[in-house]
Amino acid sequence: MPKKIIKSSKTPITGFTDKSSPSPLAQGIRWGNMLFLSGQVAIDPETKEVISDDIQAQTQQTLQNLEEILKEAGGSFANVVNMRVCLRNVDDFQKFNVTFTEFMKGEKVTRTCIGGIPHRVGVNVEIDCIAMFD
Repeated sequence: MPKKIIKSSKTPITGFTDKSSPSPLAQGIRWGNMLFLSGQVAIDPETKEVISDDIQAQTQQTLQNLEEILKEAGGSFANVVNMRVCLRNVDDFQKFNVTFTEFMKGEKVTRTCIGGIPHRVGVNVEIDCIAMFD
C-alpha cells in the first residue's frame, strides 16, 4: 500500500528556515488507516510569518493549521489519537492548556507535552499528531 501525501493549501508547510526554499516535509502522510501530521506552528498560511508571541494566540493558530490538514485528509480532531506538544517556555503550560481545552471542545486525545526549543525563532508552541480512520 503506497503512502498518500496530504497537502492543504490553507496551511503553511513547515520545516523551512528560508521562506523562498521548498520544504522537505509533507504536511501529512496517510498510510492505510493511519494519518501522521508534521509538527505545525503558529504561522499564518498567507504571510508565512509567526502570528504573535502570545502563547494562546499561537496555540489557537497551531491547532487551526492542524485542523485544516485533518480536513484535507477527510478527518477531524475526532480521528486524532495522539498529540505531541513542544513548548518553548514550560511556564506557558497553563495558558496553553486553557486554549487547547477550549479548542478541542471536549474531544479526548492522548498527549505528551514537553519543554524544548522549536526550530523557528518566535515560535512558542509546536504540535504534531496521529489520527486513525476506519
